[in-house]
Amino acid sequence: MLQFITNSAIPSVVIDQAVAAMEGGCKWIQLRMKNSPREAVVSTARELKPLCAKYECILIIDDLVDVAKELQLDGVHLGKNDMPPAQARLILGMSAIIGGTANTFDDIHKLSKQDIDYIGLGPFRFTTTKENLSPIVGLDGYASIISQCRANKIYIPTVAIGGITFDDIPEIMRTGVNGVAVSGSIINATNPTAETRRMIDLLQNIIDKRLNK
Repeated sequence: MLQFITNSAIPSVVIDQAVAAMEGGCKWIQLRMKNSPREAVVSTARELKPLCAKYECILIIDDLVDVAKELQLDGVHLGKNDMPPAQARLILGMSAIIGGTANTFDDIHKLSKQDIDYIGLGPFRFTTTKENLSPIVGLDGYASIISQCRANKIYIPTVAIGGITFDDIPEIMRTGVNGVAVSGSIINATNPTAETRRMIDLLQNIIDKRLNK
């Protein structure tokens, strides 16, 4: 699983970022436009929705449950200080995808008691993409947290996030996570579409080997 997270306050740039990732085969876009006016986010989401449909790509939005509801997007990703997932579920319905942010096993344990579809666990390392960064998780942290999840029979799909590059993916996936979420490593690549395709091919190869064990 590869989730691409947009990172710009400029609508046209966001669209270009998302299209480049989808051209590379990405099937999951998170629209993130922190500190942008609501009107700009709504107009961008409205423009992005049919493009995602064209590429058969999931479109979720960061934080803004009301926008997800208004535009009938596929779902929402909720940070630790955003609306509780259970409340978002009541608003968006059972078919919506709802993700939550976690930094520790305790965070995941709390989220597991709500109706949530996946967890974004991080940050893997320091990243300038996000303000108010939580403590770094690192490889040992991922391995420990996933082990605790299995011991407690918590099997919510978990996506690693935070400063992840192509070269990090094999070791991160070995910790037992289900996928990665990336932003800057694609946006800042010389060819974002090619970098997306390269990451997806690597992830698919890793997952195929995991399934064939």
